[in-house]
Amino acid sequence: MKVGIDSYCYHRFFGEVYPQQVKPDREMSLEDFLDRAKELKVDGVSLESCFVPRYDSEYLSRIKAIMDDYNLERVWAWGHPDGLEGGKNVKEFDEMIKHIEYAAQVGAEVMRVVGSSLTFRFEPHAPQIKRLTKMFSKAVKIAEKYDVKLAAENHLDFNSDEMLTLIKNVDSPYFGINFDTGNFLRLLDDPISGMEKLAKHVYATHVKDLKPQKGVPGNEWYFFSCTPVGDGVVDNRKLAQLLKDSGYEGFLAVEIDFLHPDYKNDEDKAVADSVRELKRIAKAVEG
Repeated sequence: MKVGIDSYCYHRFFGEVYPQQVKPDREMSLEDFLDRAKELKVDGVSLESCFVPRYDSEYLSRIKAIMDDYNLERVWAWGHPDGLEGGKNVKEFDEMIKHIEYAAQVGAEVMRVVGSSLTFRFEPHAPQIKRLTKMFSKAVKIAEKYDVKLAAENHLDFNSDEMLTLIKNVDSPYFGINFDTGNFLRLLDDPISGMEKLAKHVYATHVKDLKPQKGVPGNEWYFFSCTPVGDGVVDNRKLAQLLKDSGYEGFLAVEIDFLHPDYKNDEDKAVADSVRELKRIAKAVEG
């Protein structure tokens, strides 16, 4: 069982600051992020493509060379924030197809994709799944040519049964799930039962831990805010065991989107603490 980091942990430092957050006093480049991953001695990284400054072959080759040198496994992550918008955005579908080639260029065997999002969660889900089934069924034929697996994230949109339906509808070994351990909880769907249904379809992960934030209305998505792994209510130890038992070959990628105010805007420390805990969990599930 391997451990990694999703670059979205540092989204404030890449320039994406939520209205409820403060702007940091420093910035981070993609190269800075990769250097930090090396310092933390992780096995892999998930690269949010929205924070990749260029997609030309020269730059992607340079990034690939750094990851090769650091011996980092990698996932290319496309679709932030709304992806295919529930299957209604044809322009974004074309963009997603382009990113399959980018994923292959950096040596990623898996590409995280986003079908829908929080924005569309109150729209009827059945029509979204129908449209997304059609889109992803076309996309996997291209992904297969590049030997890149597509992993749709549960992106504060669909519950575990709906994600399983989408996966079964597409019915391809090149389509599975990027299992976010916190996002099901935010929909009040049990992550453990979700993993029991979906473990064999997991191609990538976002490992979150969460706890409620006082003073935030329960209908706000960040009511359950991120903590370092081990400090919150998500049983990531059990989730990792289920992945291990299913034969999961990827890494456990810590992701922090909205850090709980108890941790004083120190995402880097939260990442380091999470990596330490995930390494402990990985060792434990390996027996």
